[in-house]
Amino acid sequence: MSKMSVRTRAGTFMAELERSDLSDELWLSLPFEGRLNMLGDQIYFELPLETSVKGDVTVLEAGDIAYWPQARALCLFFGPTPLSAEDGRPVSAYPVKRIGRLLGDCRALERSGDGSFIHLEKAF
Repeated sequence: MSKMSVRTRAGTFMAELERSDLSDELWLSLPFEGRLNMLGDQIYFELPLETSVKGDVTVLEAGDIAYWPQARALCLFFGPTPLSAEDGRPVSAYPVKRIGRLLGDCRALERSGDGSFIHLEKAF
C-alpha cells in the first residue's frame, strides 16, 4: 500500500491508499494543493485524474477516501454526511470509488474550514 499525508489547517493526517491503477495514479501525481469544500463531515476537492473508473459505492465508513469520477474530485469521509445511513455511516450523493483510508482518528478534519487549503504529499 502507498501512503500519503493530508494536511489542512486542522493538522496532518496519514492515509493508506489501496493497490489499484487509480490510487497509483493519485500517488504518482503528488504533491498536490487545492481548496477544499465541506459537506457535513466530508471534505471534497477537485483533483483531476485521467481515469475511466466509474463510481461503485455510496455508503462508506468514517475514514474512507474515495474518488468521485463525475466531479473529478477526491473525497475524505470523516463522519456523518447530510445523507447518512440509519446506522450513521456516511453516504455519498453520487457513486464514488473507494481508494483508501485515513489512519487513526480523523474527526479533527471538521475544523479544516470550507474554502481553506489542503495539501497532499507522498509519505514513506
